[in-house]
Amino acid sequence: MFSGLRGHPLSARWRDRLRWALRPGWARSMVVRRSCAALLVLAAVISFAADRRQAPGTAVVAAARDLRPGMPLRPDDVLLVRIRPALLPDGALRLTADVRGRTVTGAVRRGEIVTDTRLLGPRLPRRLTGDPGARLVPVHLADAGTAALLESGDVVDVLTKGGTAEPPAVVATNAVVALAAGTAANRRGGESAAPVLLAMSAAAAHRVAAASLTTALTVVIH
Repeated sequence: MFSGLRGHPLSARWRDRLRWALRPGWARSMVVRRSCAALLVLAAVISFAADRRQAPGTAVVAAARDLRPGMPLRPDDVLLVRIRPALLPDGALRLTADVRGRTVTGAVRRGEIVTDTRLLGPRLPRRLTGDPGARLVPVHLADAGTAALLESGDVVDVLTKGGTAEPPAVVATNAVVALAAGTAANRRGGESAAPVLLAMSAAAAHRVAAASLTTALTVVIH
């Protein structure tokens, strides 16, 4: 009975309809896509949670507010934050007790991690100059305007001001500004320029210190 319908046009039409019914439609494709997207999101969440468990972060000291050069740090100036070990900068300080009372050498923005190069310390001259025997020398510059232009990290040459009897002389080269000049209250209640703190070799530091006793000093910025 059905064998006679194999070559009939109605038989081909039914086969076409069956193929169309088995073919995935738009709604089914959307369900599959949304399911795949949900699985990817779930996998990302699981991976992130596992990563957080494996690397909870390292506690480091960060600035609780903007810090200006020359200010001594108080307990409420800093706080502890946790960062991933891969993002830990060299010289990052780990304890708030390590920075309490120390002097800031350069501007530090709120949230910035505090490193050893941001604070005055016995190792700072070596880090700034690369010289293991480097020293820090406070220098009162003859020109307050020049002192105001200096920033931490600037490289300068130190010269005597000279006079009618003798010309200016270079007493130190390639000195690095460790702490730029600020203002300090004087005994009369006014303000005077604070000295510039320079890092240089031991021999140059001795020459600069001796020269500052007898003559005014100035600097040439590189």
